[in-house]
Amino acid sequence: MPSALIPIFLVILVDVLGLTLILPLLPFYAERFGASPMVVGLLGATYAACQLMSGPVLGQLSDRYGRRPLLLVSQVGTLFGFLLLARAELLWVVFLSRIIDGATAGNLTIAQAYITDVTPPAQRARAFAVIGISFGVGFLLGPAISGWLAQHDPRWPVYAAAGLSATSIAATALLLRDPTPAQIAAANVAEAANAPPLPAGRRLGLFSWSGYSAYLRRPVLGMLLALFFCFAFSFSLFTSGFALFAERRLHTATGAPWGPREVGYVFAYSGLIAIFLQGGLVGRLVRRFGERPMVGLGFACAAISYLVLGEAYALPVLLVSATISAVSSSVLRAPLTAMITQQCRRDEQGVVLGLTQSITSVAQIIAPLLAGSLIGRGWLHGWSFAAALAALAAIPLWSMVPKSASGGVVAR
Repeated sequence: MPSALIPIFLVILVDVLGLTLILPLLPFYAERFGASPMVVGLLGATYAACQLMSGPVLGQLSDRYGRRPLLLVSQVGTLFGFLLLARAELLWVVFLSRIIDGATAGNLTIAQAYITDVTPPAQRARAFAVIGISFGVGFLLGPAISGWLAQHDPRWPVYAAAGLSATSIAATALLLRDPTPAQIAAANVAEAANAPPLPAGRRLGLFSWSGYSAYLRRPVLGMLLALFFCFAFSFSLFTSGFALFAERRLHTATGAPWGPREVGYVFAYSGLIAIFLQGGLVGRLVRRFGERPMVGLGFACAAISYLVLGEAYALPVLLVSATISAVSSSVLRAPLTAMITQQCRRDEQGVVLGLTQSITSVAQIIAPLLAGSLIGRGWLHGWSFAAALAALAAIPLWSMVPKSASGGVVAR
């Protein structure tokens, strides 16, 4: 890993650990206050909606004032949201905690912009794998710790997430430095002569529809963004609905429904597989077979894993689904993000990275509502089939993407 990326890797890792401590717990936590599956879905959608509205603002401010200050603002909001969640006694306080966290949730977008600032275009697929590795480690340790703590007290994982958030603030304050103009120019030698004064270019506001549509209308970039939505939507359907699904479908050896511990351990297993894949196997496969077949394989694996999940009534079948799903997410995230940034000029990359986060937020608004609606009606097969259908829809679209899409930055 380049030395410039080590601090951002540590920051992302600690942030992801905090988030994954909450992931397997939150549906059960909300149900303690009387939330139905649909309300649990609304809780997830509320967080994503706040993130969608605040993301462009945080991105614009990070372009103006630097990555580090805005990353700190985002992390402080997350810390306050976790502390409020841990002290919640009523359902509306749970919603308020997620609103605060979502309104300041710009961590990933700012981290992506930082990576773009200091990494040459040809090396971005490997650099963005830093985020994939962070998610892999986070999904291994965070849910496992959450599951173990939750069996003692459901508030303990939330306090642990708050502690990790405070650690992330300290890591950002002490280790991370905004890239210098010399670093940015060195990472973008071919474009240095026309480099914009701001690190990763301007960002569009939430309601700048004409600006966003200009990027969506570009043939190759538009298709890659549509593929990114398919990935984000299918994965969000899975993550937002899995705890509710497991609680209704699976039982422990004593006959009790699955809870945070069991759900956390399954997410941890997926994280372990992702670490193994992101640790070098995916890179070797991409070098041997190329990005095109690997991305196609990633979407096919996603569809298969969700179809298998719909038929899971016991742990062995569930682990097969979790393994295939981990392969899919490990293969897709980094190449898609890298190819998207390669289809625009440097001064457009801030806008496009912000657009990918907006797409993710839209997916995370719709998916929990759909998952809660389907699972609340007892349509467990319908939930898994919807996730598989979203992944399958990407395969014919991917076949239409030109082979040159990953060949470098497009000059416009």
